[in-house]
Amino acid sequence: MKRMYSLIAAAIMLVVFTGAQAQQTWSLQKCIDYALENNIQIKQQALNSDYYNNQHKQAKFNRLPNLNASFQNNMNYGRTIGSDNTYLDINSNSTSGSLSTNVTLWNGFTLKNAIKMAEMDLRASLEEMQKAKDDIMLNIAASYLEILFADELLIVTEDLLKITQLQIDRTGKLVEAGSLAKGSLLEIEAQYAREELNVVNAQNRLQLAYLSLYQFLELPSTESFKIEKPVLPEISANMTMLNSMDVFKNAVQIRPAVKGAEFKLESARNQLLIAKGNLMPSLTFGGNYYNFYNNKYQYPDPPFGIGGNTPFGKQLKSNERLGFGATLSIPIFNRYQAQTGVSNAQIQVENTELQLQSTKNLLRKDIEQAYTNALASFKRYVANQKAVVSSTEAFRYTEEKFNVGMINSVEYNQVKNNLTNAQSDLLQAKYEYIFRTKILDFYNGQPIDL
Repeated sequence: MKRMYSLIAAAIMLVVFTGAQAQQTWSLQKCIDYALENNIQIKQQALNSDYYNNQHKQAKFNRLPNLNASFQNNMNYGRTIGSDNTYLDINSNSTSGSLSTNVTLWNGFTLKNAIKMAEMDLRASLEEMQKAKDDIMLNIAASYLEILFADELLIVTEDLLKITQLQIDRTGKLVEAGSLAKGSLLEIEAQYAREELNVVNAQNRLQLAYLSLYQFLELPSTESFKIEKPVLPEISANMTMLNSMDVFKNAVQIRPAVKGAEFKLESARNQLLIAKGNLMPSLTFGGNYYNFYNNKYQYPDPPFGIGGNTPFGKQLKSNERLGFGATLSIPIFNRYQAQTGVSNAQIQVENTELQLQSTKNLLRKDIEQAYTNALASFKRYVANQKAVVSSTEAFRYTEEKFNVGMINSVEYNQVKNNLTNAQSDLLQAKYEYIFRTKILDFYNGQPIDL
């Protein structure tokens, strides 16, 4: 059994750590920078912002006059009534063209409000992209800290395994000398097997933590790297812990989720103004130019009399037509479509107001949860510090008694397990506290770093 666990541990160590010298070392900031540049979700949000940027530009362009041209060519064959009311076989070719333009002078300020609405949609999409970046950064920070925790936990389990190996060697000599029963050696070997399994589990946890980070980075596991081990901040109550409500008051002003919801509310309000504008008259001004040419056209005056076709330039001069005009459209009855549009737009405004309040409430809950978890982790850390100190001393004392045969292996293993649990709980509380305080600092506008 002992040999089997040793082989498993060696195999996993070979997979995870072989070639570590050839691997790159990535800091937390490098991981974040890589994710922000390569994450698919962020790229999609960037494209979404480009779309709304185009919508904003188009809303501005809609204030400009339009200009359209049309050209038509007709070829006619067969019998046609001539100028003397007799049928003639005439083949003719005619070409006509026109230019038209119009501009909106006033339409209930819908163009102006459409520009504002498009601007708010654009700014909301930019905030959504920033929120996607923030979520990625927090997830990467969590994965990064999980790797640090798993690495420390692996060191602890390996150190305890080494101690047990020394006890096996010592107990084996005592059994050979007849000072201890063989059962003590078997119990210690069983403890070694359990601790060897703990090492394997710690190695698996470390490997899975790295895999999670690779996946957040959209990076294949074949392109693996080692993370940089930073100097972690000192575990102590800080000002962030004492002012969580101030964190919320600041976060509600700067967090992209809230700002995006506010921009969406402004967009909905402008949509309501547009809907109301559709109830008002609109005034447009337009103009057009028209001309045509026919190869059989006969101009009545000399020198192009009967039987003579009028030249192209002469026809264009005589056939042109130019017009200008203004149009006033007054909505009188349109089956209540405009009124329904106003009602729906008002509903959308109220719904967006609720979404904004819900976003603020969710932010407040997240901050309160992070604060509560950080405070609980700090208390657990302080308590576990004391537990580790006392457990370490208890284990040292128990080990001395075990070495001289004053206690059996069962008691020895129990005290050692207590030390293992205390060390594991201390590490968990430590990294939980660091992560939660980093969340609070991030909500407070500080960048994530270690």
